[in-house]
Amino acid sequence: MAKPEIEIDVDPATGRWFVDKMPMILVPQHFYNNNHFAIEGALGAEAFDATLAPAGHLSAYVWCRKQAEVYGLEGVDVFAHYMKRLSQRGWGLFSILAIDPAAGTATIRLDNSSFVTEQTRSAGRKLCYMFAPWLAGALEFVCEQAGAPQKLEAREVQCAAEGHDYCLYEVKPAV
Repeated sequence: MAKPEIEIDVDPATGRWFVDKMPMILVPQHFYNNNHFAIEGALGAEAFDATLAPAGHLSAYVWCRKQAEVYGLEGVDVFAHYMKRLSQRGWGLFSILAIDPAAGTATIRLDNSSFVTEQTRSAGRKLCYMFAPWLAGALEFVCEQAGAPQKLEAREVQCAAEGHDYCLYEVKPAV
């Protein structure tokens, strides 16, 4: 197995893990998914998405801003770094199919989503919607950094849990 490209720093005084100078928490995938789907079951998918979306959007924006500062990244490089780190942290393999910060648009492919497992593969519905606001928040940072701030929205167009080979997302200006 290849050595991970991410360096983890553990603070001996606190036990906190840091990656890219940001604190992290490592949990098993089944633990996260069990909690995610339990809350979704209690609230309903729409209400759960509406509850998570603003926090995910803001978190992605803040992460990109901090990483741009830490690594001196600009433009699409910030977004590409975000996709790389999401992929390296076990959420799935994110690929940028198209991106245009001036227009505020992007198309993102997700293979091997952490939400599409042997147990959920045939759910027949979109399970990976949680990532959509992350993509919008990350691209909003890129647009703002380029001097063209705009409010964006994203949606999961297709999901592997619906029988597709991969999940697909579209980011565009909010209406």
